Amino acid sequence: MAYALSRGKASLMVTGSHIPFNRNGYKLNTSRGELLKHHEEPINAFVARWRDRLYQESAGDSRFDASGAFKTAPAPLPPESPEAAELYLERYTVFFAGKSLAGKRILVYQHSAVGRDLLVTLLQRLGAEVVPAGRSESFVPIDTENIEASQLAAIQALVDGPYDAVASTDGDSDRPLLLGVNSDGSLRFFGGDLLGMVVAEYLGAGAVVVPVSCNDAIDRGSLAAVLAPKTRIGSPFVIAGMEAALASGKQIVCGWEANGGFLLGSDLPGLRALATRDAFLPLLCALFAAGPGTLGELFDRLPARFSRAALLKEFPRPTSLKILDQLTPETIARFFTAEHGFGPLERIDRTDGVRMLFAGGDVAHVRPSGNADELRIYAVADSQARADAIAAAGVASDGILRRLERFVS
Repeated sequence: MAYALSRGKASLMVTGSHIPFNRNGYKLNTSRGELLKHHEEPINAFVARWRDRLYQESAGDSRFDASGAFKTAPAPLPPESPEAAELYLERYTVFFAGKSLAGKRILVYQHSAVGRDLLVTLLQRLGAEVVPAGRSESFVPIDTENIEASQLAAIQALVDGPYDAVASTDGDSDRPLLLGVNSDGSLRFFGGDLLGMVVAEYLGAGAVVVPVSCNDAIDRGSLAAVLAPKTRIGSPFVIAGMEAALASGKQIVCGWEANGGFLLGSDLPGLRALATRDAFLPLLCALFAAGPGTLGELFDRLPARFSRAALLKEFPRPTSLKILDQLTPETIARFFTAEHGFGPLERIDRTDGVRMLFAGGDVAHVRPSGNADELRIYAVADSQARADAIAAAGVASDGILRRLERFVS
C-alpha cells in the first residue's frame, strides 16, 4: 500500500491473519488510503446497480459462464517487480539512518508471513544478527493479540540460544509480533496495545488514537495527556480519529489497535505518513527504544496494567449479538461473579461490544469478531495472572461465555 500511495494509485491487498485460510480474502485501498466507513454506502450502491445490469444480460451476451467464471481467461499477471519491496525497506533504513541494532541477536519467526524475508533483510541492514526460523509453506494463522499456548510453545522450541528478541508478523505482515527473551530463555509476549505505547513515546506523539479495547495503561501514563477519544474497533475508526486530530491542528498523530497494527497519520522527518497497519515500524521502534537494555526492562516502565485476549471459535454471530443485548447490569452481576474474582460493576461502555469495568480495576470486554464467527473477551487487570484468569474464565468449556450462550438460547 505504501508503494501505491506514493504513486497516487489504488491498491488491493490479499489478507491472511488469525482466521482460517478459507476465510481470508482481500482488502481494497483508494489512492489516498484505506476504504473508510463513509465509502461503503456509495460503493455498495454502485455494485448493486452493476449487479442488476449484469443479471439482466442474456446468457449469450454475458461475459460469465453458468458457474460465474469468465468465459475468456484473463490475461496473465505481469512479472513481480522488486521495486516496491526495495522502497519499503528504504522507508525504514532512511528513517533510522545513523542508528544501529549492532549487538542485538534476533530470532525472526517466519512461518508463512508474506513479509518474512523482508523482515530478515531489514533487521540485517540495521546491524542486527538475525536467525530466521520456523518457515512454513502452508498457511499459519497468527493472532497477534491472542497468542495461544500451543503457538507460544512452538516458537519457544525454536529458541536455541541467547537472543534479545523474537520478531514476527501475522500472515499478511501488517501486524507485529514481538517477544522478549528472559535470562532463562523463556519468552515474554508483549501485547500490541502496550507495544503501541512504547512506539508513540519513542516518536514523541502529540496525539494518539486507540480503540476502546486497548489496555487502559494508556490512561495512566505519559500518553494520557495526548489521548484522543477512544474509537470503535477497526482501523477505519482509528483513521477517522486520526484525521479529526490532524484537523484540530495536532502534530505527530498516530494510532494503533490491540493487535499491534500501528498507523502513522503525520509525516515525520525521513518518514512519510502511512495511515494503515504497519508491522515493521513498531518492531523497530521498540528494539531501538530498548537500547542496551532488555525489552522486558523497557516494557516494565509502562503503567502496571496487564491484558489478555481470548476467543471462542465457530461461535454464531447472531448468538453473540444476543449476548451483547442481554448484558445488562443484572445479567452481568449474575455471570461475572465474586466466584470468578469480580467486584461490583462500576461502569459499562458500549462503544463497541460491551466493556465492563469493575471495582478493584478489573475489566472484561465482550465483542464478536468483525470478520469471523468468533466471540472475543478482552481482559485488563493489575496483574498478568489476573488478566489471564479473567480471559480463561471467559472461554472455559463451561465458562462465562458458554453459560451466557445457554442463557440467551
